[in-house]
Amino acid sequence: MSNAHVNTVLGPISPDEMGVTLPHEHLCYGYPGWEGDTTVAPFDADAMIAHGIEVFEGLKQRGLKTYVDATTNDCGRQPEIMRTVSEKTGIHIICSTGYYYEEEGAPVYWKFRSTLGDISGELHELFLKEVTEGIRDTGIKAGVIKVASSKGEITPYEKLLFEAAAKVQAETGVPIITHTQEGTMGPEQAKLLIDAGADPKRIQIGHMSDNLDIDYQIATLETGVFVAWDRMGLQGIVGCPMDEQRYDVLAELIKRGYASQLMISHDFIINWLGRPLNLPAPLLPLLAKWNPAHLFDDIIPELEQRGVTKEQITTIIEDNPRRLYGGQ
Repeated sequence: MSNAHVNTVLGPISPDEMGVTLPHEHLCYGYPGWEGDTTVAPFDADAMIAHGIEVFEGLKQRGLKTYVDATTNDCGRQPEIMRTVSEKTGIHIICSTGYYYEEEGAPVYWKFRSTLGDISGELHELFLKEVTEGIRDTGIKAGVIKVASSKGEITPYEKLLFEAAAKVQAETGVPIITHTQEGTMGPEQAKLLIDAGADPKRIQIGHMSDNLDIDYQIATLETGVFVAWDRMGLQGIVGCPMDEQRYDVLAELIKRGYASQLMISHDFIINWLGRPLNLPAPLLPLLAKWNPAHLFDDIIPELEQRGVTKEQITTIIEDNPRRLYGGQ
């Protein structure tokens, strides 16, 4: 057991209290620029809280104990809403600090500042303060750092974020989770973070479900990090394979002995900030199971049909998140 603590939106808990965990989800999310559309699409915190509570109550009935909100600083992170939903439902919520990948994040602010001098210290200061003191004036401390890279590359801007995250991780023990774009750069992200001083046992490389190449998977796993198959149910768009293809590869990794490094989640967005999405009709059947209950209702039965044991499932959905956040 670990003596470490985990920052949640209601304060610190022991990693042993985490229980069944969804390691990469979003209670509220908005692409940078949503704030400028609030005349037409007002920000309604009460509605978002009510919707969040409704979804969380369904997850609670399925055994969920902890929900990791991977929303970065530039994508509409809402720690106060997380706090209220956690208070009302009893589910632990872990809030992130960090930034999204360059193309879809908000690097202009930092790019401008970088023209005036080295911003490495400023990024380090921000991440460290949000982990150790709190976000803005909320008193809510981030419990994880989220960083991201582009398709097929880690840009110089993104590299600064990875290095700042690794430095704060080494100083505080806070875990790092990542976004990989369209199934690329998993091994490279792991190596960059480890070379910058991060502990591989405190790193979770994300969106590994977007690449079905077993060699890519093993190359990432062999660095000693955790990997998250955390876009389950999101299929047929943004470079995501179909779940039916994913199940066989995931089961094969478990068969090869990697259950102790795997996690499962959905990257699902409960509340979109800004206007509602207008999804084309052909996408609706593809996304019918993209929701945070998918793990419990569909994925676990599919894996069990492929020979994955209940003990291995427990390792993936309960033990591994505890070990990531406890540094074990």
